[in-house]
Amino acid sequence: MSNMELKPNMSIISVDDMNVTSVLSGRHEKIVMDHNVDHDEAVILALGYKQEFKREFSLLTTFGVSFSVLGLLPSIASTLWYSLAYSGNAGITWAYLIGMIGVMGVACSMAEISSAFPTSGGLYYATAMLAPPKYKAILSWIVGWSNYFVQVTGAPSVAYGGASMILALKQIMDDSYVYQTWHCYLLTVGLTFLAAIIASLPTKWIAWINSASTILNLIFLFVSWIVVLGGNNRVEQGLPKFNSNKIAWGIDNLTDWPDGISILMSFMAVIWTMSGFDSPFHLAEECSNAQVATPRAIVLTASVGGLLGFVFQISMAYTIVSVDDAVNADLGQPYISYLAQILDTPRVLCLASFAIILAFTMTFACMIAASRVLFSYSRDNCFPLSRYWCHINPYTQTPVNAVWLNWFFGCLLCLLMFGGVAIDAIFSVGAIGSFISFTIPTLLRITYARSFFKPGPWNLGRYSYISGWLAVSFTTLMIPILCFPQYRGADNTAEEMNWTVLVYYGSMFLCIAWYYIYAHKVYDGPKSNLDKSTLIEDENEEYQIIDSVVSKGGVVNYASNEVNDEKA
Repeated sequence: MSNMELKPNMSIISVDDMNVTSVLSGRHEKIVMDHNVDHDEAVILALGYKQEFKREFSLLTTFGVSFSVLGLLPSIASTLWYSLAYSGNAGITWAYLIGMIGVMGVACSMAEISSAFPTSGGLYYATAMLAPPKYKAILSWIVGWSNYFVQVTGAPSVAYGGASMILALKQIMDDSYVYQTWHCYLLTVGLTFLAAIIASLPTKWIAWINSASTILNLIFLFVSWIVVLGGNNRVEQGLPKFNSNKIAWGIDNLTDWPDGISILMSFMAVIWTMSGFDSPFHLAEECSNAQVATPRAIVLTASVGGLLGFVFQISMAYTIVSVDDAVNADLGQPYISYLAQILDTPRVLCLASFAIILAFTMTFACMIAASRVLFSYSRDNCFPLSRYWCHINPYTQTPVNAVWLNWFFGCLLCLLMFGGVAIDAIFSVGAIGSFISFTIPTLLRITYARSFFKPGPWNLGRYSYISGWLAVSFTTLMIPILCFPQYRGADNTAEEMNWTVLVYYGSMFLCIAWYYIYAHKVYDGPKSNLDKSTLIEDENEEYQIIDSVVSKGGVVNYASNEVNDEKA
């Protein structure tokens, strides 16, 4: 009989009856817990993991984190280098809409997968469960590291955008100020340091802070939209209040590529801006009713964020005075340059301050998601010294060690700014890494695993394959496009080179080489971290446990896989 302590209340979870595919599936095992188990805990146990976080996130607060990671205003401001600077106003109007169609396909497919595998490991765990057994380790390894590259580059790239805006404002206010790269580096490091402190707080505090930041996001975005439309000074400059439709929706190809390619290249902006919609997946173990709330938060983030982002960018397209001047101004930050074209200095300072504040809230939201990814992958021995990064701080009940390791890596990544345009690689690495990590499990879901995939309570039904093929087609098209430089031939100098190829594929080459040289000896995909004493296989042993508990006047509960209709 099991040597576990028998208490008045016991719960027995039959893994094969939970309608999930997990590392414990097909082994006819049952999990015995010495307390009452609710549905959320039963699911995570059936997936092979202990319930280590407090489930203090709801649909609203999970959406709050992902919407903060989305950070529409600072994301739009930071990525104008790719939308406006590649194809002009078309990049922030109709090209953005086309890109959003592909992004929504990705988001819906991911939401369905998250309902089936509501773990912090997210796409990495799903890949291992959906892949052929022979390839589950290497495919999950590639997906895991690709997704980690997304997470670890998120906070420093956002903080870098915020620091750039701060220094651009300094140039507006002080004509004698001369921009220095080390100023931007130290400011970026300082912003990420403060963000790491917030990301180390208890879950309940983080949920409250992100709810507040979501409200700020919506208020600042709305106020900025009103000021841009109603408070611009175009008329005082002898211009009409708004641009014509031809100007607002027209292509200004600022690349050396044909118009069609320049439009595809501008998708980098919408891809990076919308990349935060996967955050709820990584918070699934801290969310109540995770199998329903997590996918809803993903779809809500992508759809609401996409719509609001489009509305705001339309206002920019109809008010911008000169695309070329906004991109090439001495301020070095297109959004600040754009504001300076249409607003007086006090209003420029006000709206720029909104974007900077939201860049900071976005930074710590990115750090929260990144720490959960590092924690979950380390739980399966995917990283060197994994036992330290999967440690839960006993005071905050959050993975504090993971937060600070990510902060350290971010400081190293920001050294790329001393290489000039090489810093741009941390934006495109986030886009490529996310698309590779999204594509592999989605492709497996609609091909190899279509016969045995067990959908969760939130699923797309007959539309799964339409959404899946849309997502895979879009990501397959965009992965090579994201590596294109703005200029080609003699114009593509070392300073103008797109260094994504080296930064992402070079890093991934090292990760795969490490897997085949050593890591394959210790890593075989996701593994359960449940105590062996909680697992039983023999029916007689199960009945002995039940008899022992009942004889003490206790109750044995069988965890159910059914989700309350009201919740679903």
